[in-house]
Amino acid sequence: MTVRCRFAPAPSGSIHVGNARSALFSWLYARHHGGVFILRVEDTDASRVTEEAYQGVVEDLRWLGLDWGEGPDVGGPYGPYRQSERLDIYRAMTDRLLAGGDAYRCFCTPEELEERRKAALARGEPPGYDGRCRTRTDEEIAAFQAEGRPFAIRFHMPERGWVIEDLVKGEVRWAAGDLRDFVIVRSDGSPVFLLAVAVDDMLMKVTHVVRGDDLLASAPRNAAVIEALGGIPPAYAHLPQVLGSDSKPLSKRHGATSVAAFREQGFLPEALVNYLALLGWAKDDHTTFLGRDELIEAFDLAHVSHNPAVFDTQKLEWMNNHYIQSLEEDDLAARCVPFLTAEGLSVDPILLRRAIPLIRERMKTLSEAPVLLRFLFSDDVVPNDRAAELIAKAPEGYLKKVAGALDALEGWDTEHIQATLDQLASEAGLSRTKGWQPIRGAVTGSNVSPPLPESLALLGKERTVARLHAAAG
Repeated sequence: MTVRCRFAPAPSGSIHVGNARSALFSWLYARHHGGVFILRVEDTDASRVTEEAYQGVVEDLRWLGLDWGEGPDVGGPYGPYRQSERLDIYRAMTDRLLAGGDAYRCFCTPEELEERRKAALARGEPPGYDGRCRTRTDEEIAAFQAEGRPFAIRFHMPERGWVIEDLVKGEVRWAAGDLRDFVIVRSDGSPVFLLAVAVDDMLMKVTHVVRGDDLLASAPRNAAVIEALGGIPPAYAHLPQVLGSDSKPLSKRHGATSVAAFREQGFLPEALVNYLALLGWAKDDHTTFLGRDELIEAFDLAHVSHNPAVFDTQKLEWMNNHYIQSLEEDDLAARCVPFLTAEGLSVDPILLRRAIPLIRERMKTLSEAPVLLRFLFSDDVVPNDRAAELIAKAPEGYLKKVAGALDALEGWDTEHIQATLDQLASEAGLSRTKGWQPIRGAVTGSNVSPPLPESLALLGKERTVARLHAAAG
């Protein structure tokens, strides 16, 4: 059997990291078993799904490196792969269910359904559809049709117990009567998720469905529809939720939650993929850093935890710094360029390449590059508040003396610059830290920068001296 896994987003924006983890686990499982990973787009709800959002999902997945063998853009033997292009298929399958007695027309109005729901609750019974339209007489149905009453189509859920052997949660049971008849086609003719997903999984020969456990209750319903159509349900693996630091479901109140947001903040895809893989799964009790090929080799759904995973941004930043430090310097420089140019900086690639060794250990994210390197690529240097304080605290005439001494240097290199700065600080009765702080503020406009002598060597004598004079007034 060829393992066939799918990721089926309903695009309404960038992928939430919880959904990205589901996509990653599905992708890893398919790759581990030499199978097929399918991208299928659930876009039947035109009010929520836009073409821009769809393209955003594609971009997110490509940035993460989760490639697919079948999908809207690459095709495949079981297409089309967008649900909005499969409506005729859902109609045909609905007709089969109606003809086989596995589905029926439901003429109940929303008001009637709500009235019965309240009555059930008042009796202390669980709410749910009572199957009334399943037993309508031909005369009743004819009367409803004659008056033009709209109808939905419901699936007749077999009245028996259900068991799902979930690959993460183990055996999950539903007692007979727990699962009521449910709508598969709305009164406007549009298919409901429970129908479309089941039909697509069956026709696309999906063998394993990896998704969040918020959809666990859908599993027996999906399976029932597939069985009614003569298919074999896939194996299910429902992943526990991703939580924030307060143990509540990860949401925007916790900060960034989408793949696009982490990308814009300067996280590397290698780091995010590695981190997401560790949200509820581990190779062993001591391995943290795993490359893509190592993840594929080691991944197994049997090792996924039953418990929710807490998203720890600080750990992600730490891992991101590790990956930044592991990049080749030319590669890191190239990845910094978009963040520098986005801040309006004109980047000299040679100067940037020389600066990379000075900043790589300090960077948690690529978005810190403009903060650390702005002084190199712009002469519009305005000291921040802290830098202005440090400049103001410098001994009178100190910055002018520094400017003069540096201007007189014959050799403009790190060694000569450092020796000169140390001598000037000593003569002023200052420690290196207090002697260098106002110089850093004057030259870089910040109280944080790469190592000072190296920064001045890169900046050049003329620009350095000019900025010291400007700050000295």
